[in-house]
Amino acid sequence: MGFVKGLICKECRKIYPKEALHVCEFCFGPLEVDYDYEGIKKVVSRKSIENSPPNMWRYKDLLPIDGDPRVGLHCGFTPLVKAKNLGKALGINKLYLKNDSVNHPTFSFKDRVVAVAVSKASEFGMDTVGCASTGNLANSVAAHAAEAGLKSYIFIPFDLEPGKIMATLIYGAKVIGVHGAYDDVNRLCSEIGMTFKWAFVNINIRPYYGDGSKTFGYEIAEQLGWQTPDNIVVPVAGSSLITKIWKSFNEFKDLGLIDKVKTKVFAAQAAGCAPVTTAIKNGTDVIKPVKPNTIAKSIAIGNPADGYYGVKTAKESGGWGEDVTDDEIVEGMKLLAETEGIFSETAGGVVVSVAEKLIKQGRIKKDELTVLSITGNGLKTREAVENSIGKISIIDPNLKEFNNLMEKTDFIEQKDCNEKNLINVK
Repeated sequence: MGFVKGLICKECRKIYPKEALHVCEFCFGPLEVDYDYEGIKKVVSRKSIENSPPNMWRYKDLLPIDGDPRVGLHCGFTPLVKAKNLGKALGINKLYLKNDSVNHPTFSFKDRVVAVAVSKASEFGMDTVGCASTGNLANSVAAHAAEAGLKSYIFIPFDLEPGKIMATLIYGAKVIGVHGAYDDVNRLCSEIGMTFKWAFVNINIRPYYGDGSKTFGYEIAEQLGWQTPDNIVVPVAGSSLITKIWKSFNEFKDLGLIDKVKTKVFAAQAAGCAPVTTAIKNGTDVIKPVKPNTIAKSIAIGNPADGYYGVKTAKESGGWGEDVTDDEIVEGMKLLAETEGIFSETAGGVVVSVAEKLIKQGRIKKDELTVLSITGNGLKTREAVENSIGKISIIDPNLKEFNNLMEKTDFIEQKDCNEKNLINVK
């Protein structure tokens, strides 16, 4: 058995049982998982974690499931990449990338939260899972439902990127496009959830689902040698990830696994959908919903469910919030790819360009250890950059054609075109 006592309201602290609930019936505050931390302290140590399999479930005792996980046995423990080239380009010395663009099975951090949500839905005996999604969650719910042998219904904005739609349909999911933005889709799913009693992972299963994101932070602390970074930049949509990273660091401290939490948490959004960073910069915790207008569709949530807590996290940690234009997002994607060989989706471009702004503002210092959160794979959002990158050159298969190409282009720098670079062909 696990260490989940039940659910608890984040605002009024009313206690609820372990059920498919997400809103307090007294104050309408969000519910979160209530853990038996004293019990966890007795069984969890650095050694016990290090001796566990290299996946997200090495932290199983800190996650809201009873018994063994049903799915996601190869999910998590993604690389923490030391980004020397990108760091040099940005002007800082200790830069790392937490690279969930290679997460299993659908190449985004959403695989973490869905693995927990689907495992919990199975424990509750539910046979159908669903979600409202801007793309990555859709892919992950469909894939994990297939693995678990469950039915899945996926609701998306009708104009989602074609790659993300295809990568959802392939798993046999029922996919419904809805006219409107994500917030319209989410409202519809809330109504459907009350009618059909399905496990909507980011609605009635949300308290359990959200805690899957904690593993992103756990892994960073462990991979840094059981310490937290000085700074972390996190893409913000609904604000669940940013709050759970902060929660994970503090849980590790409270459990004695790390000495202290020294991290400033920075929220990163697209300028075309920036309700959280706008609130941070305006010095308020009031989130004003917006209508999304950005290429960064994966984080285009105009009325974020945990927006208030995202603002609170940035403030409490001593961090900040910043946003960038669509052009800056594309430049960030290109810079990441050209310096570190990592092709991220648009959210990654947001994080890189926001980090660049924060460095120029002096909020991130040159010698501070900084982590950028790369949460999804660029193959899902090819449309964002296809008109901003170079074109291929096409020639016939002979050396003369290649030599002509070299004379007409700057393919190779003139200074490199000397005898030592050439092979004598007889």
